[in-house]
Amino acid sequence: MENDNNLYIGVDVGTASARAALVNKHGVILKSSQQEIQIWEPAADFYEQSSEDIWRAVCHVVKTVSDGVDVNCIHGIGFDATCSLVVMDTNFQPITVSPSGDNNQNIIMWMDHRASKQADFINSTKHDVLKFVGGTISLEQEPPKLLWLKQNLPKQCWDKAGHFFELPDFLTWKATGSLTRSLCCLVSKWMYQANETSQHWSDSFLQQIGLEELIENNYSKIGIDVQSPGKPVGAGLTESAASQLGLKVGTPVATSLIDAHAGGVGVMECGVKGQGLPLENEPITSRLPLICGTSSCHMAISEKAKFVDGVWGPYYSAMVPGYWLNEGGQSATGKLIDHVIKTHPAYQQILEQAEQSGSNIYKKKNYYAVLNNHATKLVERKHTASLGQLTKDFHVWPDFHGNRSPIADSSLKGMICGLSLSTDIDNLCVLYLSTVQALALGTRHIIDALEKAGHKISSLIACGGLSKNPVFVQIHADATGLPVVLPREQESVLLGAAILGACASGDFSSVQEAMSKMSGVGEVVKPEEQERDYYNRKYKVFHRMVQHQQEYHQLMSE
Repeated sequence: MENDNNLYIGVDVGTASARAALVNKHGVILKSSQQEIQIWEPAADFYEQSSEDIWRAVCHVVKTVSDGVDVNCIHGIGFDATCSLVVMDTNFQPITVSPSGDNNQNIIMWMDHRASKQADFINSTKHDVLKFVGGTISLEQEPPKLLWLKQNLPKQCWDKAGHFFELPDFLTWKATGSLTRSLCCLVSKWMYQANETSQHWSDSFLQQIGLEELIENNYSKIGIDVQSPGKPVGAGLTESAASQLGLKVGTPVATSLIDAHAGGVGVMECGVKGQGLPLENEPITSRLPLICGTSSCHMAISEKAKFVDGVWGPYYSAMVPGYWLNEGGQSATGKLIDHVIKTHPAYQQILEQAEQSGSNIYKKKNYYAVLNNHATKLVERKHTASLGQLTKDFHVWPDFHGNRSPIADSSLKGMICGLSLSTDIDNLCVLYLSTVQALALGTRHIIDALEKAGHKISSLIACGGLSKNPVFVQIHADATGLPVVLPREQESVLLGAAILGACASGDFSSVQEAMSKMSGVGEVVKPEEQERDYYNRKYKVFHRMVQHQQEYHQLMSE
């Protein structure tokens, strides 16, 4: 540490935990810490959190990674978080978003699906701004949730609300006292309009959907001071925040990013030199970051705006300043894999084997390692050509929590074809592999939509918890036919947040410079050529399954 005097802290607030990392100027994570955060589920499809609980967790992890470090060496701090909606009253106190009425529950989480009717209404307006979300707003974005609060909690919440924040912007406000908002957050989740020459709220959109109150007092409830990610916020850490975080007053704080976007910043410049691959000399616009955790995001950038049906964007400067972003995604990825494992009768057997193994590879997800090992043995017993081909007669459609893209239909449901009366570990193993394959084919579906609109994708760059699962990675390479790059630094979301802090410190002239100097050389996982035909056939089944679901819905609606 003594040789790397310039240090930065990256903070990532994910779905279930807050994390922090101490990172040096070369992009190497020196220390990290994690603290769980609370989630409430007061009703079906309702997911809520507490801003106070999250801030306590952030303070704990930052203090942990900075313990024993000269705070004068910490030149900047960057925050990222999920795209969740935080509500405060006019005195900046938490105010309830919950049917429970508890003011501690003042965050509607990103994966909350309460606002389906409101999303349908907004989409029925056909307002011109909807072209920037692939033609269809998602109930995971903020306008439907804001409208739900107005219609369902007028007295408990809406009439008392003084400030609505995206969670990343709440964190920078808490750290600096500044109401500056991130361009990333507003264009991606709030329908804020931005391009190379201008940026503004759409009054006509807010009026047409019934949120005209947000225009009042110069947009005081939703923000008017908007900056690009990485720009310094206010005067840095306030005295109060510095004391709570264990850092120096005035430490530069960067304008924030949504967590998936931070992952993109952390991996986009990951090097592949010296491996003799065609993608070595291709532009970063040919790379598709795949940020895969509880959900997945597919982040495609371009020099000019590209409109993709069913895919969010194009958003200007939402991830890499100066580039347009299209954001595809899957609403349930790690959450889906865990669901199919934990609800299977053989789950307890797998859990016992995982505990006996003592493996820490996947932390709480040791059962991934057990299932991967069992699948390898099953290939030998069944004499199949490969691990992937164990699922020849078993197929999954993965939209158990709706389709984010490219169909953009939150009402779609999951499907499983090939069930039998078997409840043993072999059966669970095949279900697990089929689910991973379905998610990988969903990624292929998104890539097809991106390329149809003019993107040219030649590689995936994977980060997030699922990128540590070698079976998940290899199946994505095989199903898409593309090489998958695994960054040197596996915790790329934390690295992306630290890159923001490095940029805000002034040690680097731009986010792009910090990205290029703090990213290392990655490992490349190549697709198995002999699997191409198999996955082409699986992809045909994949499309047929959703067609059947849509036909069934039509039949039952007659």
